[in-house]
Amino acid sequence: MPTIEVIIDVAAPIERCFDLARDVDLHVRSMTISGESAISGVTSGRIGPGQEVTWEGRHFGIRQRFTSRITAFDPPRHFRDSMVRGAFRAFVHDHFFEERPDGKTRMRDVVVFRSPLGPLGAIADRLILTAYLERLLRGRQESIRAEAERLDAG
Repeated sequence: MPTIEVIIDVAAPIERCFDLARDVDLHVRSMTISGESAISGVTSGRIGPGQEVTWEGRHFGIRQRFTSRITAFDPPRHFRDSMVRGAFRAFVHDHFFEERPDGKTRMRDVVVFRSPLGPLGAIADRLILTAYLERLLRGRQESIRAEAERLDAG
């Protein structure tokens, strides 16, 4: 299965980064390019252990729904959201947070996924989806960093 890993350092406390990464409202604001919105489950505020959220957004010109559940939760170091319904055959997103010696927080996102459709899906993963998902993750991390660092500046 394809694996994507993106890392960013944030000049903010680990607890703030952890909380912002599970903030549904910030997720919606950070995904304006796809018009994502939370339509059921936890639709506002912070998502927590065992809770679900269903997202609806437009990707590749197609309106899609994706439901994920928080399946691991170890504040403020890690949480995992796992797809329970959606277009992928499998999709697991681990969020890791580490305090750095320089006072920053390192956020590391690891996504493991598999598309449906067997060999055709594997080709799509390699040629299209890996790069697309990596761009989405990097944009999301940048949104979290900007919000976390803005709170210290204000």
